[in-house]
Amino acid sequence: MMNIGVIGLGYWGPNYVRIINELNESIVEYCCDLDPNNLNKVNDLSASTKTTTDYMEMAKNPNIDAVVITTPINTHFKIAKDFLLNGKHVLIEKPFTNTSKEAMELIKIAEEKNLILMVGHVYAYNPGVQKLKEVINEGIGDLYYVRAERMGLGPIRKHANALWDLGTHDISIATYLFDSMPESVSAEGVSYIQANVEDVAFLTLKFPNNVIYNIHSSWFAPEKIRKTTAVGSSSMIVFDDVNKSETIKIYDRSIDKSLLDSSPEYSDHQSIVSVGDIHIPLVEQSEPLKNQVKHFLECISKNKQPITDGYAGFKVIKILEAAEESLQNNGRRVQCQ
Repeated sequence: MMNIGVIGLGYWGPNYVRIINELNESIVEYCCDLDPNNLNKVNDLSASTKTTTDYMEMAKNPNIDAVVITTPINTHFKIAKDFLLNGKHVLIEKPFTNTSKEAMELIKIAEEKNLILMVGHVYAYNPGVQKLKEVINEGIGDLYYVRAERMGLGPIRKHANALWDLGTHDISIATYLFDSMPESVSAEGVSYIQANVEDVAFLTLKFPNNVIYNIHSSWFAPEKIRKTTAVGSSSMIVFDDVNKSETIKIYDRSIDKSLLDSSPEYSDHQSIVSVGDIHIPLVEQSEPLKNQVKHFLECISKNKQPITDGYAGFKVIKILEAAEESLQNNGRRVQCQ
């Protein structure tokens, strides 16, 4: 039985407490939050869990095997470093750290102490995204471009813009799908609601082989959209995380470029465009966050490298840093390799 500590009981923290206690191999031993009202939530979830406002109590406790950190991003580095230095395995929510320099320091400490350091890029544990990667790898012809949309009305953040809050998910999906870094990025955004915090942002990642990955992030939009569209030369795929009954759709649609200039008549475009069936494969319905926690525990018990290890988190932060540089320079393209 693994004894886990959870730090931060705002939005994600209680979900982690519930999941950890539901699993047979783990239990929440300790919870920490600066707000006593948040600590009171733990009593409804687990009466036996100890609570504190000082996370160092947990870091120094020899009974704690690992910790989950769900605090604001500006606290991630110090808290994670303190736990790693005290010999605890760490799962830290996205975004990993404020800077790539901080990310690399945590990676080095974890490696020196042979500890598991994992970043909560939950979409890597989403069955829909896993299916999307599988279909792309099996072949949709030449991959041309990907369009990701993540928007809704709130929640509005004060300490991170829409790219760092929402766009982080789609950046992590991109690096997970392609197992690589983009060559360059460009980003534009506007602060409509509060000064100096972009609530809408458009990010373009340019990957090798001229693959464009465009990301639209906003918490100032009329409806909740969580959709990724991948377009290839022989077929196209849509991943819709809101539509649980049709999470993945594969469209047998393409364009015969060899016929493109065969006729000057507009009506003859039908001979160029190929429209086939739409396939809706079965996608397992399991809770991504629970899948992520189970993977974290398995990596600890078997000393395995996590799918979203520190280096995966480092890549995402490097891309976000390049995106921030582009934002501050009116969308200028920035190299990020």
